[in-house]
Amino acid sequence: MSSVLQSFQAGFPVFLIWTGTAGALFILAATIYVLLTPWKELALVRGGNATAGLALAGAFIGLAIPLASCLASSVSLLDLILWGVVALILQLLAYRLTDLLLRDLPKRIQDDEAGAAIVLISTKLASAMLLAAGLWDPALQRF
Repeated sequence: MSSVLQSFQAGFPVFLIWTGTAGALFILAATIYVLLTPWKELALVRGGNATAGLALAGAFIGLAIPLASCLASSVSLLDLILWGVVALILQLLAYRLTDLLLRDLPKRIQDDEAGAAIVLISTKLASAMLLAAGLWDPALQRF
């Protein structure tokens, strides 16, 4: 039992640092996402706009998936930060591309049109899964 406690004692601070770093990257990216979108998601959600809530939830999940892949496959904290930033930038670009395809996306979200949110969510999740797979390093064989 003492080896288990020693392992926990040695590993827990590393866990906190790595997970805290990933959490900070997520918060930074989520903040940038909220600032980039022309509609005010939180205000719309507070006002009862379910479409804005769906779009925001999809964005958050889409940001977390590739970051989780980075967390699982990084070999150092710097590796996590570098690839995490790359993944999060690419996810933010995925939003912009969707916005270009659906030129009236902000208005459609504000008007509570679920179809626009569904397209945005599917784009975010699809790009997140592709990024997560691309970030996986087969040499690490962690998955």
